[in-house]
Amino acid sequence: MVRATQVHKSFGRLDVLRGIDLVVNPGEVLCLIGPSGSGKSTFLRCINHLEKIDGGELAVDGELVGYRRSGDRLYELKDREVCGKRAEIGMVFQRFNLFPHMSVLDNVMAGPVRVKRESSSTARDRAVRLLERVGLADKVKSYPNQLSGGQQQRVAIARALAMEPKLMLFDEPTSALDPELVGDVLDVMRGLAEEGMTMIVVTHEMGFAREVGDTLVFMDGGVVVESGDPRAVLTAPQHERTKSFLSKVL
Repeated sequence: MVRATQVHKSFGRLDVLRGIDLVVNPGEVLCLIGPSGSGKSTFLRCINHLEKIDGGELAVDGELVGYRRSGDRLYELKDREVCGKRAEIGMVFQRFNLFPHMSVLDNVMAGPVRVKRESSSTARDRAVRLLERVGLADKVKSYPNQLSGGQQQRVAIARALAMEPKLMLFDEPTSALDPELVGDVLDVMRGLAEEGMTMIVVTHEMGFAREVGDTLVFMDGGVVVESGDPRAVLTAPQHERTKSFLSKVL
């Protein structure tokens, strides 16, 4: 579903990604861990072309992200084409990024109606089902400022799922939540994994990575330092840098 080959990304003189090689298979849950500044979130944003890569190749479901190939050259897609591809990739951010002036129901309906040109009735039916799925059937008329952080994040997940994505990206989805609200969000993500959704999750929740993840990748300094079965990496890391990091977070 995702193939990264020697992906590079710089901001000015700062090399943030320095040759990332990763493969994520359909239905797989890949968890990304690492210290702040290691490039995890930047890599996630490159997958849906919110950031443009400076080198290498990044493909989702067999198609290059943001580019088309003609002979030996790559050409960047037009914005409209990029948006069409991006619609197939759901993303959930640290901050919920809900539209504050819109109800919960309208937040979840917005993408399908405005981007996919679905009818309001079709989008509404799906939105109601998704809000039931994330445990918020009673909040359809509420506004974001009337919800807890955990509830807002579950709305954000429902909003991403409303686009019927083939891939879900989660950028530290619980980091802005109070501890007692984390479990509800992780339960929703656990349910998605059980249903076979392909997911890449940047997280500090090591318990979630151990229980739900199929692959755990430790990044530092813009490179993949170590990857493997989450239980093996967490209990017996092979690289000294991984050992040092885990000794501080576990």
